[in-house]
Order: sequence, then C-alpha cells, then structure tokens
Amino acid sequence: MSAIRLFVHDHGRSGDNSLIKTITFAVTHFIVAFSVAYVLTGDLLIGSLIAMVEPAINTVAYFFHEKFWKRVEAVRRVRESSRLPA
Repeated sequence: MSAIRLFVHDHGRSGDNSLIKTITFAVTHFIVAFSVAYVLTGDLLIGSLIAMVEPAINTVAYFFHEKFWKRVEAVRRVRESSRLPA
C-alpha cells in the first residue's frame, strides 16, 4: 500500500481517526465562522470569504495538532510499558 494511501485511509494499524476528526471539525468550523462573520457584517460575500480563509488555515493547524498529541500519547505509552515492575 502506498504511503499516501496508508496515511489518508488507514493511519496505521492503530485506527487513528485524526483525518475524520479533522474533516468534521472543518465542517463545524466553517459553519460557525460563516454564521459569526455574517452576523457581524450583514454581508454574505464577506461572511463567505472569512468562512473560507480562517477555518481552512485553522483546519490544517488542527490536523497537525492531533498528530502531535497522538505522538505524545504513543511516547508516553512506550515509556510506561518499558518501566520495570517494582
């Protein structure tokens, strides 16, 4: 299996759902951003533009945030499993 396909679909054998979580986060964030921008400006075009730019950047950041914390959790598990019993 190609590295890209493994990354996008499987996320390894552990069943990492960070891509699915990122997509649902993005949809929610776009809706919230548009709603807030529209209420503040009263303009559909400006509300749409803000809802496209800010959440898109934030969604990419969120994806890597999730990856970072998965790695932290994995390192923690390895450290805990490598400790000798007292």
